[in-house]
Order: sequence, then structure tokens, then C-alpha cells
Amino acid sequence: MPETIDICPLSELPPGATRIVAWEDLEIGVINCNGELFAIEDRCSHDDGPLAEGEVDQDACTVECPRHGSLFDLRTGAPKTLPAYVPVETFAVSVVDDVIKLEVD
Repeated sequence: MPETIDICPLSELPPGATRIVAWEDLEIGVINCNGELFAIEDRCSHDDGPLAEGEVDQDACTVECPRHGSLFDLRTGAPKTLPAYVPVETFAVSVVDDVIKLEVD
């Protein structure tokens, strides 16, 4: 059964902001893209470097790996450009009583 983690109040993650959270041996980036919340594994599938610290394109809802420039779709985790070609994991995000919640399993 999935576990739900409280991240922060919605007001603390405005559009364009990212929050990195740790769960077990995983780091997950929770990103507000134009008011829509996404959660993506904070690991580039190309070289295992940090991903969620990269630049977010709010119009395209992508994040750019700061090491080698691969773009990842925040909705699906799929890479949109090389050198990455393997998707990264995404997670369900919800807001309950103005608190952002992340579903992990």
C-alpha cells in the first residue's frame, strides 16, 4: 500500500519553485509548474546526477539536467532530449487542506 508524505503548505511552493524531499534511499523533486504540482525522481537517468535542481521550463513543464542538458517531462518522467533516453520515476502529488502530499511506494 502506498505511503503518503506531507511536504509543505501549498503557499510555500509557489509556481516555479522546487522542493527536494528524501524518502528511504530516494530523493524526489516536488515542482510547481504554473500552479500544477509534479514529483519526479531527483536522478538523471543518463549519469545518476541531480535532476530536480535543474532549470524548470514552466511553459513546457520540463526540467533540464544541470550536468548534460537532457530535458525531462515533469508529467511522465520521459526524457525529451539526449543524452538521456531512459525515463525517471514520477510520483502522485495532491493537495489536502492546503498541504502538499506526495504518494510513494
